[in-house]
Amino acid sequence: MSPNVPMSPDLERLTATFGDAFGGAADGVWTAPGRVNLIGEHTDYNEGFVLPFAIDLAARVALRVRDDGVMRLLSTAGSESGITELSVGDLRSDRAKGWSVYPSGVVWAFQERGIDVPGFELVLDSDVPLGAGLSSSHAIECAVATALNEVTGAGLDAEELVLTTQRAENAFVGAPTGIMDQSASLRGRSGHAVFLDCRDQSVELVPFDAAAAGLVTLVIDTRVAHSHADGGYANRRDACELGAQVLGVKALRDVSVDDLDEARGLMDETTFRRVRHVVTEDQRVLDSVAALRGSGPAGIASLLDASHASMRDDFEISCDELDTAVEASRAAGAIGARMTGGGFGGSAIALVPDDDENRVRDAVLAAFAERGFGAPRLFTVTPADGARRLA
Repeated sequence: MSPNVPMSPDLERLTATFGDAFGGAADGVWTAPGRVNLIGEHTDYNEGFVLPFAIDLAARVALRVRDDGVMRLLSTAGSESGITELSVGDLRSDRAKGWSVYPSGVVWAFQERGIDVPGFELVLDSDVPLGAGLSSSHAIECAVATALNEVTGAGLDAEELVLTTQRAENAFVGAPTGIMDQSASLRGRSGHAVFLDCRDQSVELVPFDAAAAGLVTLVIDTRVAHSHADGGYANRRDACELGAQVLGVKALRDVSVDDLDEARGLMDETTFRRVRHVVTEDQRVLDSVAALRGSGPAGIASLLDASHASMRDDFEISCDELDTAVEASRAAGAIGARMTGGGFGGSAIALVPDDDENRVRDAVLAAFAERGFGAPRLFTVTPADGARRLA
């Protein structure tokens, strides 16, 4: 970073922590954002369409190469403390504890590609809320991958980094996720949503400027923690794969809304409802892209509502807190709202007119208190740039 450009408080804190922990300066600082998914939930691993955007909350890593094959990892985020030491030459998921599984998985996936990864010292700082469905784990992985891609000279492009971090998540962390989160974090751009075709990884950046439309994107973090590695997520994926097999297609991406009447008679009711969610959600993504290019952000409001209903009723991944967040925000003035992320907890998003933001916030807090839920965390997000070097 140029000495004439003042450090942000986050960057200053991170570099100071690195110096205190390891002595001297890091070789560099890299960042990768979390993401909000506007629409397109559980379509990614079905080779369908998604429409996330990178957000202005991010993971940042300061890293310095070592010559002894040892990783020394420290986090300023969460409740974990102390330095974790691991050997880059003997990585196993059962040896990486807590958050260290994410950088360890990235190193492992780089090595699987035949890339020689040296030892390093790393300090992580992140303001992406944990367990909120905003992809805090992928932000860590993408920041580490971006750093290692540079310091190793691997030269992986964005598509290769997406697949490498997905491999880390699937095979090392043990979460059967698709490529949406990494794609948003690595390929996002300020002022835009990322329209991703998960079959061929093609990306189109679609303007999403809520502020210009007099709207804010309000995130309602229910504080109900979720985990992609639990059985609920895997069971939904298994049902989708079964549905595709019954229908004789490569993936549910190949099923249209017009095919659903016939599909109902070919499978059990639960599997059909899982299939119906994915097929209709793919169509909602396409409709949302068309609306954003035409009428702008307000045009996707009803699609957000329909998406939440589908996830609640057909995919059954919502919860009382998420439903309360959506219902209360809509009643107080939000023009559209839905849960976002893998489900079973996490966050909802609401498109809210500027003038109604405070009323919506108050209504959500009151609804949670009335129902005996813990207070949610509420904040707004805007589309941000993807992973990059900061200093």
